[in-house]
Amino acid sequence: MATVTTRTVEYPADGLTMVGHLALPAGTDRRPAVLIGPEGTGLNDFQRRRADALAELGYVALAFDIHGGRWYTDLQEMLARCLPLLADPERLRGIGHAALGVLRAQPRTDPERIAAIGYGTGGAIVLELGRDGADLKAIGTVNALTAGRPGEAANIRCPVWAGVGSEDPIMPAAQRDAFAAEMQAAGVDWRLTVYGGAQHAFHHPPVDQPVVPGVAHHPQHARRAWRDILALLAECLPVEPC
Repeated sequence: MATVTTRTVEYPADGLTMVGHLALPAGTDRRPAVLIGPEGTGLNDFQRRRADALAELGYVALAFDIHGGRWYTDLQEMLARCLPLLADPERLRGIGHAALGVLRAQPRTDPERIAAIGYGTGGAIVLELGRDGADLKAIGTVNALTAGRPGEAANIRCPVWAGVGSEDPIMPAAQRDAFAAEMQAAGVDWRLTVYGGAQHAFHHPPVDQPVVPGVAHHPQHARRAWRDILALLAECLPVEPC
C-alpha cells in the first residue's frame, strides 16, 4: 500500500472557517485530484477515509467541509442549516468554489485534471459547480438528484453519474425523472443508477443517531456505489499507480 500523507486545511467559505481533510499520495509529482463533498450532517471520518482511499490509488483528494468544522447529530439543527443552503444555488456554489480553489492550489494537484464527487448536500454542491461551468473531468453524486435552474445544466462540461436508492423518500421517482429530463435537455453525458430497495443515505455506515424514517444503510449497495464512483474516475480521470 502506498504511503498517504494527510493534513487538515482551513479556508473561508459561506462566512465560516471551513476545516477540510487533504490526502496526498506518495511521491512528489503532480497528480489528478478529486473533490469530495459530504452529506448534510457534515464532514466526518467516513468521508475522510474516502479521501485517504483515493490517495492510496494515486489521487490528490480533498474532503471538503460545509458547516465550519461542525458535524450535526441533531436532525432539526442539520435541517435548519441545510435547507436554506439547498434553496440557494449561489451559496452552494460559493462553498464548492472555495474548496475547489484550495484543491487546485495544492502543489501536487494537476489543475487540468480534477473531478468532484459528493453525497447528499455535498453532491448538490458539486452539481452546482458543474452548472456554474467549473472545469471538471467528471461529477459523481449519491443521493443528490437536485434540480437546477432552467438552462444552467448546459454549462456542465463533463460526464455526470448519479446514484440513488429506489426507496429514497427524499429523492422519489418524480425527482429522478426531473433530474434525468434536465440532464437530457442540456445534452449532458449523464448516467443514473437506481439501487433497488435502498433508502436515503444507503451508502453511509450506521451512526449513533436517532432513527430517521426513510434513511437506512444498505451495505451491499454501498459497496456497489463506491465501485461505480471508482469506475467513473477510472474512465474520466485515469491515474497511474504511485
